[in-house]
Amino acid sequence: MKQYPIQLGTFLFTMVEPHAGHEVEYNRWYERDHFYGGCMELAWNFAGDRFVATKPLQDLRYPADSPITPAPNVGPYLAVYWVSKGHHDDWNDQSVVRVNELHKGGRMFAERTHIHTALYDYVWSWQATENGTNPELALDRDYRGLVVNVGELAEGKSFADVEAFTAEWAEAHKGGAGSPDLIVQGTLLPLLDDAPPDVPRIPNADRRFLQLHFLDHLPDEQWAEGYGTFGADLEASGAAKHLWTGPFIQTVFGTDTYTDQLR
Repeated sequence: MKQYPIQLGTFLFTMVEPHAGHEVEYNRWYERDHFYGGCMELAWNFAGDRFVATKPLQDLRYPADSPITPAPNVGPYLAVYWVSKGHHDDWNDQSVVRVNELHKGGRMFAERTHIHTALYDYVWSWQATENGTNPELALDRDYRGLVVNVGELAEGKSFADVEAFTAEWAEAHKGGAGSPDLIVQGTLLPLLDDAPPDVPRIPNADRRFLQLHFLDHLPDEQWAEGYGTFGADLEASGAAKHLWTGPFIQTVFGTDTYTDQLR
């Protein structure tokens, strides 16, 4: 079977800043309630995972002036959720209902700020090997590292130009610095009008794209020779303006690991 019925259609990307002094409380609330109650219980939400950027990883983020986060050390926690192809509207409608219910039920966490929370349409992927991990399994693979790259199309360019550049970049780095195992790219989807008001709206949404580069190694390994140059390489290609690059690692579910390494 070349085409399996479980297919990725859209995904939720939510990067959050717990307020100082509330890191442990936030981490416990998110993984013990909101990860499941806010998303994983919903129909058509077939996978999810959590990531974190410790202070050393935050120090690798660039550029410092970016529309993704007001400063490199803001937004250490990231959650990503996969939604089944053909069911985005079903999932989106019920997710807004659920979050509003959680607000009314006192099951939200006030001591946090949404830094970049957005919905993306899955449009393209690259795999290091033909029979490697596909996008649908990425969040269950427990990859050691994740690098997020965000850009905005240049005038006269298309997302196909970005994909061609990215595939060429990945092939050039295969087995060396950077060396992604899987890349998933999405384009921005608009929020519903009744989405929670604490989720910021994004300008130039029709030109924005976000890439998730899944790694078998820690993201800071050979950073300077690999992902440290991704932004410059993207801009040199002429396909897009580079907006942000940031590395993450997996959280450790059921523990407070890394909550003391965020500042």
